[in-house]
Amino acid sequence: MKTIERFLVSARRWLPALCLTAALTGCDLIEYHPYDSRVDGERLHNAAAIERIERETAGRETVRFAVISDTQRWYDETGAIVDAINARPDVDFVIHCGDQTDFGLTREWEWMARELKRLRPPYVCLIGNHDCLGTGGDVFRALYGDPNFSFDVGTTHFVCLNTNAFEYDYSTAIPDFDFLRTDRETLPASTRRTVVAMHAAPHTDQFNNNVAEVFQLVLHRYPGLAFCLCGHTHHTQHQNLFGDGIVYHTCGAAHGRTYLLFTLTEDGYTYEEVAC
Repeated sequence: MKTIERFLVSARRWLPALCLTAALTGCDLIEYHPYDSRVDGERLHNAAAIERIERETAGRETVRFAVISDTQRWYDETGAIVDAINARPDVDFVIHCGDQTDFGLTREWEWMARELKRLRPPYVCLIGNHDCLGTGGDVFRALYGDPNFSFDVGTTHFVCLNTNAFEYDYSTAIPDFDFLRTDRETLPASTRRTVVAMHAAPHTDQFNNNVAEVFQLVLHRYPGLAFCLCGHTHHTQHQNLFGDGIVYHTCGAAHGRTYLLFTLTEDGYTYEEVAC
């Protein structure tokens, strides 16, 4: 009995410290809630990536970039695509057209971020409709920043948009015409060409198709509208959606282990689908 009493007295001294140590060292093992939007590591990734892209492509007319999309659930396949892109020294940057997650879960964001961070070239990420589920939109803003953003590659202006209107029950301005107007008004004087990227293209289930025609007219206000990029359908497609010569290039989902590769030159652009 005395032995037990001595143990209990001793335990009162070291047990609180032991519990505190376990809590501090084991927090990564605790998931407070699947939609807990607290994330560790890098924040506002797109801003840092854009600074690097603009710096490394300044003054260049010929650049090459890769497009990936809909990597949700397919971590091994995404890893294979990342390895394939890293093996090419000629890729200047990468655009992810959205749907990193399937359910917008915080863990999904973290798992996919680990794969994408292995990319050698700088990369920017757009938001997809699955990414908007639960608190996914909050996590996207924490990890990547505003869902609408733009950047410049030499004399080419890239516009990246949130087009997932259905996920917001049409209660938010998606696409955001105010952003597009402000972005046009602040274009560099050197801009000769424009590329627009989004997750869901017009005429898909996520897009606010009440304004699809107006959206296309607004895009044509940009100098030298060249083409558009999108994902969402999980199938690689190249469509002249409005009969105006502007092709919407859709990147297939990662489970197919393919990505799109674009080369911009002074005279135009070329593209190819690359299998990994």
